[in-house]
Formats: sequence, C-alpha cells, structure tokens
Amino acid sequence: MSDAPKTPLLDRIAGPADLRPLSDRKLRQVADELRSETIHAVSQTGGHLGAGLGVVELTVALHAVFDTPRDKLIWDVSHQCYPHKILTGRRGRMNTLRQKDGLSGFTKRAESDYDPFGAAHSSTSISAALGFAMGRELGAPGNGDAIAVIGDGALTGGMAFEALNHAGHLGKRLIVILNDNEMSIAPPVGALSGYLSRLYAGNPFHDLKAAAKGAVGFLPPPFQEGARRAKEMLKGMTVGGTLFEELGFSYVGPIDGHDMETLLGVLRAVKTRATGPILIHAITKKGKGFRPAETARDGGHATAKFNVSTGAQSKAPSNAPSYTKVFAESLIQEAADDDRICAVTAAMPDGTGLNLFAERYPARCFDVGIAEQHGVTFCGGLAASGMKPFCAIYSTFLQRGYDQIVHDVALQRLPVRFAIDRAGLVGADGPTHAGSFDIAYLSNLPGMTVMAAADEAELRHMVATAAAHDAGPIAFRFPRGEGVGAEMPERGIPLEIGKGRLIHAGSGVAILSFGARLAEVEAARERLITRGITPTVADARFAKPLDRDLILRLAADHDALLTIEEGAVGGFGSHVAQLLAEEGVFDTGLKFRSMVLPDTFIDQAGPAQMYADAGLAAIDIEAKVLSVLGIEVLERRA
Repeated sequence: MSDAPKTPLLDRIAGPADLRPLSDRKLRQVADELRSETIHAVSQTGGHLGAGLGVVELTVALHAVFDTPRDKLIWDVSHQCYPHKILTGRRGRMNTLRQKDGLSGFTKRAESDYDPFGAAHSSTSISAALGFAMGRELGAPGNGDAIAVIGDGALTGGMAFEALNHAGHLGKRLIVILNDNEMSIAPPVGALSGYLSRLYAGNPFHDLKAAAKGAVGFLPPPFQEGARRAKEMLKGMTVGGTLFEELGFSYVGPIDGHDMETLLGVLRAVKTRATGPILIHAITKKGKGFRPAETARDGGHATAKFNVSTGAQSKAPSNAPSYTKVFAESLIQEAADDDRICAVTAAMPDGTGLNLFAERYPARCFDVGIAEQHGVTFCGGLAASGMKPFCAIYSTFLQRGYDQIVHDVALQRLPVRFAIDRAGLVGADGPTHAGSFDIAYLSNLPGMTVMAAADEAELRHMVATAAAHDAGPIAFRFPRGEGVGAEMPERGIPLEIGKGRLIHAGSGVAILSFGARLAEVEAARERLITRGITPTVADARFAKPLDRDLILRLAADHDALLTIEEGAVGGFGSHVAQLLAEEGVFDTGLKFRSMVLPDTFIDQAGPAQMYADAGLAAIDIEAKVLSVLGIEVLERRA
C-alpha cells in the first residue's frame, strides 16, 4: 500500500537465519524498520499493539542470537508476538491477522514451526519451556535451548512461580526473560510489582548491579573476584535479584530492553556460558515508539484499525450499550443501596467494566492480578465474612479457577456472585477466548444457580437477582459486544429463581432459548411464519435450577421441542434432556433436539460468521425446526 513504511533491510529478511550474519548496527536498523512495519500492520487490521512494540528489540535480538526454531522461543500470553510473526515468514499474511482463515493473534503450533507452543492465556511459558528443556535432556530430537519470555503482569500468576520453583529444583539449562514494562493490560498490582520496581530503582547502583548481579560467571577471570565482592556489598544495600536466586536461578539485570547492544551482549553471553536456569530482567516500555500507544492508559493494549499519523481508531458508532457497561452500571446501582457489595477481577478492570465500579467505590473493588484461582477463593472468603462479592471474570479465564469454584465456593455453599463476561463466541480473539464451556462446568455443581441474559435488560435484572441471592453461589453469563436495543428498566428487579418466561405463544413446535441466541430465535420464528409454521418461543433464563413446570408444559403442548444455547454439549440442553427422560416424556413420542456449539474449536472470524460456522444463526434454527417437523429443506446457505 502507498502508506506502507520504507523497510529496505527488513525486506531482505525472509526468516531469522537472515538476521544472524548482520552487524549489530544492521540489527538495530532491522528493529527500527520492524517497529514501523508492526504499527502499519496493526493499523490495517486492529489487534494487540502495545505489547509487541515493547519487545521489538528483544524479538530481533533473540532470533539473531539463538537458533530458532531448533531453539524454542515461547512467548507468554503471546499477544506480543506480531513482530515475531513478521520475522518468521508471515509478513505477507499480516493483513489477515485475527480474521477468518487468517493469522492468529497469538502463537499457534499449527501456524509455524517458529511457534513451538500455543498461548493466549498467561503465566504458562515457563512451564512449557521447562518441558522443552527436559525433553532435550531426555533425548527428544530437534530440541535446543528453551527460552521463555514472560511479562511482569504474567509473573503475578501463581503458575509462573510453580514453574520457577520446579526449574530451580531441576537445575537444568533454561532461559527465562522477564519483560518488565510495569504494565500488563492494566497497571500491575501486588507486592511483586513493588519488588520488581525496587530492583531497578536503586541508583546510583543501577549500572553496577547490572554488571554484578548474577553475571559473575560471564566476566573474564581477572574481574570475577571484584564482581563477587561488589555483589556481596550490594546485597547489603539493595534487595537485588535475591528472590529469583533463592528459587535457584542466576539473575542478570536489570538491563535496558530497548538497548540493542546490551541485549545482544547479554544474550550471547548467556547462550555461550549458562549451565543452569537463568533469569534475564529486561526493562521495556509498552507501546514503545508509537506516541499514542505510549501515552494510552493501557499502553495501546488492543486497538481497532487506526490512523498511523494520529492514532485515532476507526470504531463504528454504538447502537446500544455494551453488555459490559450495563453490568457495571447495574452493579453500581446495587452497591449504592448495599454497602456489603464488593467486586473482584483478575487483571481485567476495564474489560469487565469494574473500572467504573472502582471509580465510585474504590475501597470495595479489588484487582487481584492474573490470579484467577486466588480471586475465586478470595471471593469465597469475602462471602464467608458476610460480604456480597461479585467475581467478574471472562468465561475462558474463569476456567482457570474451576477447582476453587468447586471446592472453595460450591462445596461450602458460599454466595459468591459470578459475573461471566465474554460468554459464547467472541470474534477475532478466536477459540482461546471463546466462552464455550461455562454452562456445562457450572451447571453440574450442586447448589449452583446459573443464569444467562437474553438481552441487556435481562442482564440488569440478573445483576439484581445475584445481589439478592444469599442461598449459595450464583452465576450469570453475557456476551461480548453491544446489546440488542432492548428497552432498559431504570433498576433491575430480582427474578424468581428457576423461572423462565414465555415470549411468543404458538403451536406444533416450541423453541426454548437459553441466553443471547434469543434474537436469532425470534428472527428464525419470523422466517418460519412465512412458511405457515408458528413456533412457541420461551426464554429459559435459568440452566440451573431448570423451570420444570415451563419445560414439561412445553413438552406436553407441542409435538417437538428444541433447545438452543451458546455453549458446548453437556450444558443446558443436556439438563433439559435429562429432565424429560426422567419424567418419561420421551416415552410418549416427543421429538426433541438440542442446538449447541459443535464439538470443535471454532477458528477466529467476526462473531456473526463464527455463529454461522457453528450452525447457530437464524437460518440454522429455521432449518432445524423444519427438519424435526420432517419438512425437506431445499435452500442452502449462500
């Protein structure tokens, strides 16, 4: 395109092998051109920008020094991997990023040999890298060094420390690079963040620390004794790298993660001399080199398409409020009347809308960092103390706290309120972020109440329902994006637990919807009416407890019953089928069908396209009704 940056040296790089003969000065030029190319690419597609800009120099240096893909480079979360993709043969496909049949926004094993381990959730890289390192030690072919790149935000996840502890115990060669930008998606929280800040706040000892801490073995022999003495002196003056050293790692740093000469020197020394586990602490800036990202509150974490010159994003005007905003505003309303209501999130205050709650009630809002397990049990403790905690976590991230939901909350019947955002298919983030399983994994828990909002007005009522519910844990799920334009009540009114609602009376066939497919069900009903078929439509509202009376009445009054949900098999439809079977309804000839997400991970696309691929659009619902009624469908999707 005419506005593409000029990148004469980058144009000659077909893969990492082309970097290795270059001089340090040329590698610096490659990094500058790579930064411009990354900004341009994301401006065309949207996506994660700031994290990648923060590791441009590190990406170039790693691929120049190490023998990738034989050496395994593993990016934690991997939303920072766009520069890595450009350098590893995928530059020509960057215009397909996060689109149907295009490049993933994260590392993906099926996409490239340079992506040895897929990601998208955080705090997994050290565990995976240690697996590769031990595979090498046990003789697995084709494995060289294992390098994990993990951010300071991801390091707040307990899994990272479990891996550090294990790696230190094993004592095998493993390289961990701590990419410390003091910023995950939101500003980092907790004692670890303060510890890392102190590691590089100790001027005038900064330069001496960089030379002395953990790097003694890399120095020429005549200098080693002096460095050891300096290191001992510094231990008495500053905290240094002792936390990582106590875990069994040699510690190098902090170093400037944007200084190519320093990066190359340290990485070459480590490659040549390291024997056991080593941690390199690099200080970087999220959004580096693009002013709008550098100055953004989130460091330019995720953007729509944007103007490179101004940073202005191209976002379509909203026709209805987002579900996330409706949740946040509804929770604020409830909290105004009940000072026991508090809110907890795991490093996603903006994404869950709790940033708005925190502005109003800062003392009652807690960001626990990337620590979903802790967050769930923390909510359990709050509930046991008499508070009313709302645990606001995306469906796909709540999976990480499932044991805690079972053991620490459900088993004790503690009234934790789970606000599950990003339920269903989410679009460009693809299968790693799809909320496909929460209906099933929550509905099988004794004493759990599970709701799903059909629209934004229902969501407001469900927030009120959760606030009023003290009999045990309760969850409500809602999708990403805008509502359907429903008329909004001023305040939510608590729903009767386990009771659905009739939307349209009809005959012959009944469609029982759970969640946000209701709009598509209504569209399908309109299509069916033109064929002379008038289905009954009902909104279940609850997957647990089921509205037995409603379901059995629909079964008794219709020849066929169809359920539909934005979730995997084993959820709402399975519970309805179990009820019907136990009540002997199938013995009398009821035709029953359940529409769920298919038994596969659905690749990224726009949300509407993903639901079409899943067979859950209005045309698919219409076809399913016609099929169960024995009417042959001649039309096919265009």
